[in-house]
Order: sequence, then C-alpha cells, then structure tokens
Amino acid sequence: MGYVRSMPVVAAVFLLLLALSAPVAVAQDDNAERFIFDPQAAIARSQATIGHRLSDHHFIDQDGRAVRLSDYGGKPLVVSLVFTACAEACPILIEYLAEAVEVARETLGADGFAVVTVGFDAERDRPERLRAFAHGHGIDTGSWRFLSGDPETLDALIEELGFLRVESPRGFDHLAQTSILDGERRIFRHVYGADFEAPALVDPLKALFFEDVGRLADLSDLIERVRLFCTYYDAKKGRYAFDYSFFISLAIGSMALLCLAIVLIRAWLRSGKFPGNPA
Repeated sequence: MGYVRSMPVVAAVFLLLLALSAPVAVAQDDNAERFIFDPQAAIARSQATIGHRLSDHHFIDQDGRAVRLSDYGGKPLVVSLVFTACAEACPILIEYLAEAVEVARETLGADGFAVVTVGFDAERDRPERLRAFAHGHGIDTGSWRFLSGDPETLDALIEELGFLRVESPRGFDHLAQTSILDGERRIFRHVYGADFEAPALVDPLKALFFEDVGRLADLSDLIERVRLFCTYYDAKKGRYAFDYSFFISLAIGSMALLCLAIVLIRAWLRSGKFPGNPA
C-alpha cells in the first residue's frame, strides 16, 4: 500500500485542518467571492460532541447489506467520513488509517474493535462506489465496512459527530476527522488530520479497553490487561512492543522486600522477644 509521506509542510497543515464552520466572505475580486475558514471554530464544534451518544443510524454497506450502529454494540467503534470523489485528503486519510488499524489489531486483537467508513456524499457515495474505493486502497472489507446512507441520515450523523463540510468546486471541503466511540456509541475521542501516527488511534482504544470493567472476567483477561499496560510504541518499528522493564523492576523490588523481611525475622528470632519465651 503506497502511503503518502512526502507532502510539503504547507500542504500537510492544509489537509490537517481543512475545516469548515460557516464560511465567511471577506472580499470580492472580479465579482468572485473569496472565502476564509475558521479551523479553530470547526475543531471546537467537533470537540463539543465528546461524551455524546450517537443515535442508532441505519446504513447500507458496500455489499448492499443493511447495517445499524447498534450492530457494533459492546466494543469500541472507529468512524471515519470520506467522499469517494475526493482526490486529496480522503485517500491519504484512508491509507494512514489503514496503517493505524493494522497496528491496533496487532496490539488489541482483531476482534477488539470495529471500523466503519461513511461516505458523506449522499448522491454519489453508493455501495458500488464505496466498494471500489475500499478495494482501490487495499482495504479488507470483511472486517472494515464502508457505509452509504440517505441525506437525512448523513446530515444527522454529521451533526452528532460535529463534522463540518461545505460544497466546493472540487466537491467538498471538510475537516479530516476520525472518531472513536465506546461500546455504547458515546464519542470518546476525535483524531484530526489525514496523516496521523498509529498511537493517535491505538492509545484511545487502549484507554477504552481499561475502562471496560466488564472485560475483567477471568485470569486471561487480567493477563491481557497487564500485557497492554506494559506495551509501548516503538516509533522506529512503527509497532507496539512489550516492555519487560516493569517486570524486572517488580522482581528486583520483590527480592529486596523478601531480603529485608528475612533480615527482620532473623533479628527478631535472635532477640528472643516472642510469645512463650520467659526472657
């Protein structure tokens, strides 16, 4: 999969915060309006949705099957929004997200969370186009669903996620946003930008895993929590690795306490100051 990593800084920043609260006309040049956008207002609007619970929206996936958000209940859900005719931010977002999802599945397990991408261009983003878009970027649609919806459903979803878009000569201008929901469809975190690193996705998913007390059902769940607690992101390898230093420190600390206990017990026995000793 060809990941885009050599974008100029200016272009990267533009894609990162291609945001749209309401566009504001600031000047006219040859009878053509020029617009500016307020990225901070767009992100503030998006952030205001944290903690809100999404409605149980209905969609059609890339294979024509009906899907409801409640189908993913009980596990975290990653939601991204794209339009298939996008030639800039959306393809980059999907490819970086695919890389992050791969790392997250290696870390949390293939069934630890679910992923959906919603096409927000109701007129064009139909199942067949979403399927072609997914396959064009090497996405396994068996575990990652691409969803289309009617205009009313998409408008409602976009409003609930605080996602902002506006029609433009190139289709849409929009905020590059990936949302992470908990097992009850509450918005837990938004990730902004098209070219984010894996921890931006994995760390919130790990946090949700630790918050889910119901997962702690048996010894294997406890071991899994300890394993996740001791993982760290290796930026050079682009993967999470197990940190043995915690257990080494724990072993050293336990040995030190054991030695101290032995010394104290021996001193106590030598002193003869214990019950039943007439001294």
